[in-house]
Amino acid sequence: MGELRGRRRLGVLGGTFDPIHQAHLAMARAARTAQALDLVLFVPAGDPWRKRGRPVTPARHRLAMVRAAVAGEEGFAVSDMEVRREGPSYTVETLATLHEHGQQQIWLIVGSDTLFDLAHWREPQRLLQLARLAVIARPDYAVEPGRLDTLVPGLAAAIDWVEMAPIGISATTLRDQLGAGEDVGYAVPAAALAYIRSHHLYGAESSLAGRSGA
Repeated sequence: MGELRGRRRLGVLGGTFDPIHQAHLAMARAARTAQALDLVLFVPAGDPWRKRGRPVTPARHRLAMVRAAVAGEEGFAVSDMEVRREGPSYTVETLATLHEHGQQQIWLIVGSDTLFDLAHWREPQRLLQLARLAVIARPDYAVEPGRLDTLVPGLAAAIDWVEMAPIGISATTLRDQLGAGEDVGYAVPAAALAYIRSHHLYGAESSLAGRSGA
């Protein structure tokens, strides 16, 4: 993990990234600025267990799209640790691995919609011990402060709120638009879109049978 050397304040943005889009990049930029992060590490899930039973683009393609999208942007890096790891991708294991490599100050970057699902993640309270949460507020997922600790005990004290203008982009909608041959250049970074087109991802000719996880 050479990219982490000398990085005292680390942001982690995980996800399926199927595909990566401008809202992901905006979240990373907003969190980096708000929390004065030295680096934001994008971590594509190898086997996204929360999406079992749904078609998911192979991990090697999702990883390549993320690498293409963030290439050349200062303060961003990409890790393949979850793609290389066997079995389901659990965020708490990723954070523990980062701590084992000497990373102590970690912010997990999430949208406020994630707070409602956090109790169903693997070891949520241990997760809060390993990282603070840099939470991007979403108007459609407003949370009353007094309710936070009913979602996961100790959640309120673990949150740093990050302001960001809402960006209405849905990966599901993008996949449908790509399959229909529509222009998604407004939402998908140019380098990632070039990769999608060169590998015929999401197109009508793509076989769903070939869109399994890693």
